[in-house]
Amino acid sequence: MTDQRGDRPNPVTQHARPDFPSQDQPHPGWTGPMDPPPDHGEESYRGSGRLDGRRTVITGGDSGIGRAVAIAFAREGADVLFTHLDEEEDDARETARLVEEAGRKAIPVSCDIRDEDNCRSLIERAVAEFGHVDVLVNNAAYQMSQPDGIEAISTEQFDRVMRTNLYGMFWLTKFALPHIPAGGCVINSTSVQAYKPSPHLLDYAMTKGAIVTFTQGLAQMVAERGIRVNAVAPGPVWTPLIPSTMPDTAEFGKQSPLGRPAQPAELAPAYVYLASPQASFITAEILNATGGTPLP
Repeated sequence: MTDQRGDRPNPVTQHARPDFPSQDQPHPGWTGPMDPPPDHGEESYRGSGRLDGRRTVITGGDSGIGRAVAIAFAREGADVLFTHLDEEEDDARETARLVEEAGRKAIPVSCDIRDEDNCRSLIERAVAEFGHVDVLVNNAAYQMSQPDGIEAISTEQFDRVMRTNLYGMFWLTKFALPHIPAGGCVINSTSVQAYKPSPHLLDYAMTKGAIVTFTQGLAQMVAERGIRVNAVAPGPVWTPLIPSTMPDTAEFGKQSPLGRPAQPAELAPAYVYLASPQASFITAEILNATGGTPLP
């Protein structure tokens, strides 16, 4: 729906609003069965050369925010190496097709970033393919809703959340930094959960708070090298992670002041901006994209 005074999309009604059909998927979830289907910017994103020639690495690039960022980066002129899990091969193939359709190089890599050797090998692959890394986007994450409280969070779940969301980010950044030249950057995906944790996502929220601290501390550490480090903090976003980890998706996103979840396409421009030369004086910042939820 547009404003009567011109082509001005109303953010309240621009994308699908709850109530959504009830739906459930096993983890890690897939794009195809989702209703409504997520919008990754396939039809809407228009590039303007802001990332011409950049070599980029995106974790979790097969679907959701990662796919939207891969599409946007490619249409801005960047080559993209992105990770996915074995079970996500079909979604990864579609992301690669969209990147290549934009005329850029797409390198999908099956990689479980919970393993240090896998993270080292991933960066080695990126350097072998590209020569260096201009932009590292630490986006892959795991969550599992536990409405029964901390007693229901098993050590296995806790370990998986920590190793995916924190260990993988730490290792990939550590291995990538020697190959990021001045003018390059790291962009991390944190969350509104870092500031306003939902009790049923306690362990996930813990990691997102840690990502804020990691981002701000690392930014100061590498500033003198000319490397910027920032993060994006989304609110609710309609991705396969939701039907595969949440018990009830019908009202997902209704709690945001805009009354709906974001579509992945609405997050991608934030990552493009932080990766671009236009953000050259922006580092140690958290770009909040919460649909109106105030954050500190």
